[in-house]
Parts: sequence; C-alpha cells; structure tokens
Amino acid sequence: MNGFDYDVTVIGGGVTGCAVARELSRYELSVCLVEKEEDVCSGTSKANSAIVHAGYDAVTGSLKAKLNVEGNQVMGELAEELDFDFKRNGSMVLCFAEEDIPSLKALYERGVANRVPDIQLISGEEARRMEPNLSEEVVAAIYAPTGGIVCPFGLTIALAENACENGVEFKFLTAVKAIEPIEGGYRLVTDKGEIKTNYVVNAAGVYADVFHNMVCEDKIHIIPRKGDYCLLDKEAGNYVSHTIFQLPGKYGKGILVSPTVHGNLLVGPTATDIEDKEGTATTAAELAEAMSKAAKSVKNIPFRLTITSFSGLRAHEEGDDFILKESAENFFDAAGIESPGLSCAPAIGKYMAEMVVKKAGAEKKAEFKERRKGIVRPELMDKKEREALIRENPAYGTIVCRCEGISEGEIVDAVTRTLGAVSLDGIKRRVRAGMGRCQAGFCTPRTMEILARERNVPIEEICKNAPGSEMLTGEK
Repeated sequence: MNGFDYDVTVIGGGVTGCAVARELSRYELSVCLVEKEEDVCSGTSKANSAIVHAGYDAVTGSLKAKLNVEGNQVMGELAEELDFDFKRNGSMVLCFAEEDIPSLKALYERGVANRVPDIQLISGEEARRMEPNLSEEVVAAIYAPTGGIVCPFGLTIALAENACENGVEFKFLTAVKAIEPIEGGYRLVTDKGEIKTNYVVNAAGVYADVFHNMVCEDKIHIIPRKGDYCLLDKEAGNYVSHTIFQLPGKYGKGILVSPTVHGNLLVGPTATDIEDKEGTATTAAELAEAMSKAAKSVKNIPFRLTITSFSGLRAHEEGDDFILKESAENFFDAAGIESPGLSCAPAIGKYMAEMVVKKAGAEKKAEFKERRKGIVRPELMDKKEREALIRENPAYGTIVCRCEGISEGEIVDAVTRTLGAVSLDGIKRRVRAGMGRCQAGFCTPRTMEILARERNVPIEEICKNAPGSEMLTGEK
C-alpha cells in the first residue's frame, strides 16, 4: 500500500457508509470504516421513518429520483440475501381538497416520469375501501404498491456484518478530527491516532459538511432537520396496513402513519431546522403537532397506546439533492443524504463504489461472500423446530425480554456474532430486547448481566451506548 494504512477509508457507520463499505468489499481493496460511536446505525440511520419510498417524490432527473427507484427495486432481493426484515406494504399519498387535486396529479405524473411501477390515482372512496380508518376528508389519493417498510437497524447491521465478513475493518469510538491532503491521498487525524489512506469516502451524515469543508474549496452546509415521532404499541399495529402520507410541503413529505415491520404503528416526523448536530430531544409541542396532523389522515388513532417517542435528524443540504461525487482529488462525498436516503442506500453504495473503484483501478475479488444469515428467531419457528432448538441450546428457552419474547440465546448471538453488540442499544437494535411495551423496564438488569458475562467485563462498565452512558455508577 506504499506507506498507506488503507486503500479506502469510509467515514460514517450509518446505512450509507455501510452500503458503500459492503460494495467496496467486492474488490481487491483494503477498506476501513471509522465511526465515532460504539456501533453502526447510531445516528440518522437509527431514528427515521423506516420507509422504502416508491420514488414519486424526488424531482425527475435528480440523484434522489434515480437512486430511489433503483434502491426500491433491489430491496427485496437484498433482504433475502442479507436476511433482514422488509415488506412491500404499498403507500398512499392523500389529498383532502378538490382544489389540491392538480397538485396530486402533478405528483402522480412525476412518479410516472420517474418510472415508479404500477403507480395509480384513486378516489377517496377507493382509498377508504383499502384503508377503512382513513379520514372522510380524503377526496383522492396516489397508490404506489411498490412502497415498503424496512427495519433500518436490520438493514444497516446486515450491510456492516457482510462488509466485515468480506474484509472491511471497522474502527469504532474513533472520531475524525482533521483531514490533511498528503501525496497520493490523505492523513486522517483521529482521537485514536492517524490513518493514512489513498481514498476517502465521506458518509458522515449531518457532519458531512464538516469533513467536506476541511478538504474542498467549494463549501457546503448541512442543516440538521429534526423530526419527532410517536411509536405505538403492537396492539395498534394493524390500524393501517399501508404507509399513509399527505401531499408533500416545503419541508418534505409531511406526517405519515405507517405500520412497522415489527408490528407497531409509527406516526411522524415533524420538521424543524436546527443548528445542533446532536439535538435529538423531543418536545411536547412537536409531538402534539405530529399527532394533530396525523389525525387529519387517519381518524381516531389510539394515541393512548403510545409506548415511546423519539427524534431523528435528517442531513438536509441547501442544494436539495444528494452530493455523490469526487469533490476533491481522491475525496468522495456521499453527503446530504436525507429522505429517501434509506431507500436509496443499496443504490448509493453501488454508485459510490463504482466511482472509487474506477479511480483506483481495482479488480473484483475472485470470491465474495454474498449472503449473510441473521440472528436465529425462535418466535418465527413452528413448535417442533423451536423445541429442537431449545433442546440443542436451552438458552433459547429462557425469555429475557417478555414484551418482545426475546430469549437469552438471541441476546448471546447479538453479542458474540460478527461486529457484535457492545452496549444495551446495540443489543436492542439487533434483537429488539427493550423495544416493547415496557421499554426495557423489566429486562435491562438481566440483559446487562448477559452482556457483561459474554464480553467478560465488569457489569459497571456496561453502557447504554457509548462510554459515558454507564448504567451503574457505584454502590449506594
């Protein structure tokens, strides 16, 4: 490597960075991914709408439009290949007034121009036949059967694990402080030492402008756009079966109501531009706004069944499209990745990797591990299969998280597998222990004991996420 530590270094362990890393791992390249948190999927990728958009929203001809349709088309095959949860439940965009029908038709025509398959305009009556709980105010709708829902944790972790299995090195708790051009590449100054690399892929989410502006003459500005969500119990999970949108406005696609792949009901997000790149606190006013606007689409939503609220940041770039290019010599941006970034991730990964590989002149590996197997899920097995599993490993018969029915065996797998969890949030994202009705009120102590045992560390060192979030601070 001519004095360089790696051929390519990817900055950022969200869904975009992990998708790029996985595609790069197909080639004869040494690849490193650096992430400032303790795990992948710790920023924007962990707190979003979990939607695979059909592709009618983005302006025709934009990167968002092109890569949304491409990402949507491959998501089903990718889910089968990498074993994560994905469902094509279809989506609707609702129109509430006759005078707005021209805007709805314009959005439909955009979908046709973007080559969204099987997109339709339907009446309010047709929409209510498909979704009985829709508001009586709905006069027309767009129906896109290719719309889907996905587990964003599952997708990101699957991409990361497969990239790691194919040779990508992951450096967690490693914050990039400076990027300096050197002959043939860059020196990354981190809080864990220096990394010399020939090529950099900047996939740093809301921090992508910081790294871009260290290197590039043309400056960009990423605006953190905060969105608050309400998550309802699985008892409300069948209230709608499709993802329900409203006609888009200035700040995006508006408030949605959607089932999740795990059986909950999700409402949100709001849209508030802020400057704090870590500003993820929810507010009562924004949650009230989300609930009020959602009620316009779907009547009598049982908000009494809300089990948690959360907030995420979208990386909005002022140019309103993805920045996917070689922005300086050997420095590649994957910046401004806001909605529909999750939907686009597989396509962005391929797009960026091809750009880097062409510049590097790298050849494809003779062998690439295409498939990845997820964590064993006893609840999906029939009775005989589950009994056989428990006989083989009794830990799968010991339920730790009662709300989600998660066993000790699943938690052990989450910790001990490739890129295994090192924190409670890491376990939660891999097997959903703590994501149910009691929101970890019951299972946390036992989960901590298992994590400490499997990692062979004192229980006092167990964190919610990164160091500094220790769950125990001493004896009383």
